[in-house]
Amino acid sequence: MYIKTRILLAVVISLCSVINSNAQELRCIVSINSQKIANSDRNVFNNMQQVIAEFMNNTRWSTDKFKSEERIDCSLNIIIDTRPSNNDFTGSIQITSNRPVYKSTYNSPLMNIKDDKFQFKFVEFQQLEWNENGSNTNLVNVLAFYAFMMLGFDYDSYSPLGGTVFFSKAQVIVNNSANVSEPGWRAAESDRNRYWLCENINAPLFKPVRELMYKMHRKGLDEMTKDQPTSLRTISEAILPLKKIQQTRPTSWLLQNFCYAKSDEIINIFKGEPVPPDMKNSVKLAMQEIDIPNASKYDAITQ
Repeated sequence: MYIKTRILLAVVISLCSVINSNAQELRCIVSINSQKIANSDRNVFNNMQQVIAEFMNNTRWSTDKFKSEERIDCSLNIIIDTRPSNNDFTGSIQITSNRPVYKSTYNSPLMNIKDDKFQFKFVEFQQLEWNENGSNTNLVNVLAFYAFMMLGFDYDSYSPLGGTVFFSKAQVIVNNSANVSEPGWRAAESDRNRYWLCENINAPLFKPVRELMYKMHRKGLDEMTKDQPTSLRTISEAILPLKKIQQTRPTSWLLQNFCYAKSDEIINIFKGEPVPPDMKNSVKLAMQEIDIPNASKYDAITQ
């Protein structure tokens, strides 16, 4: 009996090791806000939250092997505005993700996007499955689209243009969704939707945004404790090319979301005492030109 118990324990430990060494890519927290839907069974929203969380966290989005501690921390906050029928829902979805900074307890934000064009069907207790080579529901396509976007931004932050394969997968979803009835996938609908976010991230004009993700995180923040002056200079110089993007495409949703996700961090990086005054002023003026609606916010860098 003792031998059998030891063998069983060894098998369990072995299986756990395999699971931990081949963990899925995302560690996603999902929340559902259904307060606007009166007189509705709350159990459906509890099940919706569970099913979406399982889908995001248990789907293999790449062929790469992730250790448990390497999973990407992210969140989806879904607000339900209306329930036109029993299985139909409309609302918005907020997507955030971050990555750890080397040799610190700080997590740097990578994405913070609010998508207001979220319409989907959800059948209670029906599991979600991603079929990369076939048809999917709009709910699955939206979730998969943002999963690939989060992976793309994360990989870009570790290697130059490292997220290309994931942004290309997101582009395939956009192309395949061009004729669906739900909004968010077509150019003519709005300049702030999934189509334009994907168009921007894959366009050569926006390459400096992707290059900045690498220089700011891998060559900047990750090496800050090793060589602070060089890291600060690397980040400040990588910000400057974004001015041309703003001049060419001032309504770019990608650029707006970059500013929304990174503005507070940029201010905190450059407002400190060790930063040379000329660098502070250069970054402040650049960000005021890039993020015109919030220009006054960057005065904090030199105050």
